[in-house]
Amino acid sequence: MSMSFDRYMKDMIQPMRDELTSLGIKELRTPEEVETHLLDAPGTTLVVVNSVCGCAAGQCRPGVSLALQNDLVPDNLFTVFAGQDKEATAKAREYFAPYPPSSPSIAVLKDGELVHFIERHQIEDRSAQEIAEDLAEAFDRVCR
Repeated sequence: MSMSFDRYMKDMIQPMRDELTSLGIKELRTPEEVETHLLDAPGTTLVVVNSVCGCAAGQCRPGVSLALQNDLVPDNLFTVFAGQDKEATAKAREYFAPYPPSSPSIAVLKDGELVHFIERHQIEDRSAQEIAEDLAEAFDRVCR
């Protein structure tokens, strides 16, 4: 029995995608989708740069899930998948300047401008609860 690499990756990655989309977070899979949804996006926007790494699984995605239980949450919820949807991720990262590429990472934008950013090094050494608290504080500050 032979399985293509692409099929294998799709099967392995899909649960990681589903973990965020099941929360109501919309996947942006192309640069055009990123531009359509992020360019001058009104209100507040969360963008999660998803990844296959352990800190994405153990801290980032669970932290985002917990943060979205906050009373105030962003108007728009999006995700791109680093290493999978490479062009979409590169386009999304243009909105995160001056921060260098980081996977996973979490951005909060207000009216298209970056107002809060959590880099990989701020994810890998913290718990999901600590990440959620960081995001909830950002949501409380900018989602009014």
